[in-house]
Amino acid sequence: MTQPTETARSLGLRGAVNARDLGGYRTSDGRTVRPGAALRADALNRLTDGDLAVLSDHGLRQIVDLRSLDEVREAGPDRVAGLPTAAISAAELSATPVTVERTSPDGITLHHLPVFAEDFDIYVALRNALADRDADKQRALLGGGKAEAMMIGLYRWFVTDAVARDRFATVVRLMAEPDGTPLLFHCSAGKDRTGWTAAIVLTALGVDRDTVYADYLLTNERSAAIIEHVVDSFGTRGLMEEPALLLPVFRADRRYLDAAFEEVEAAWPSFEDFWRDGLGLDDAVLDGLRANLLD
Repeated sequence: MTQPTETARSLGLRGAVNARDLGGYRTSDGRTVRPGAALRADALNRLTDGDLAVLSDHGLRQIVDLRSLDEVREAGPDRVAGLPTAAISAAELSATPVTVERTSPDGITLHHLPVFAEDFDIYVALRNALADRDADKQRALLGGGKAEAMMIGLYRWFVTDAVARDRFATVVRLMAEPDGTPLLFHCSAGKDRTGWTAAIVLTALGVDRDTVYADYLLTNERSAAIIEHVVDSFGTRGLMEEPALLLPVFRADRRYLDAAFEEVEAAWPSFEDFWRDGLGLDDAVLDGLRANLLD
């Protein structure tokens, strides 16, 4: 039975409206995901000073940015209290993983772990379609179910691509480290790469599948206002004749998460096998994850 989505508490950040806490979900053995230990979010480049204060109160130890170089270049690097801006920029303006270590014992370490598909980078495809302002090209790219198919393909790639699996596994390892939490992980919208990371973590902890989906789909509630604003602006600015074509890209859809889990089930006998053979994670990582995230 799906657990109440109220357990997925918003962090109340003005500059990252989809930032929320995985704490409060129950596991099959009756334990509870510890509030404040694992946080998921959209990009942190628009954080206000007040937002930084809120995150400081959470005592963050690590932040993981899953955005690609192109996304960071377009939107800007994260704002992280206590880390030099130049160091953050140098790390996140990289196409390969880079870590910026904390500058004080109680500070935050930033990891840039870009997850993007070079052969079908959705961000780049959308950027090019918008820049062109050609309605026919935009319909050819996104219309007739093609936007949904693009997203389903992305979620399948999360599982089938070895580099992508390694990046997601790295987030889990960081979360399982002694003193590794509180940890916040994010991409641009906090929906796709962030959503799959959360699905992996919650499933490994023993949270039921219906609740995993409910947490994933909560993005549509948290981001509804900003999605409406962005889509409207594409129309009023003349970037698109049919801005609604973008809605399948901006919204979470259970078919997308279905596709990722289907790939897991097609290639591995069980999620435990995927954990071990697909992600390269062992019992020690699972024990660390449980120790850090479960009450």
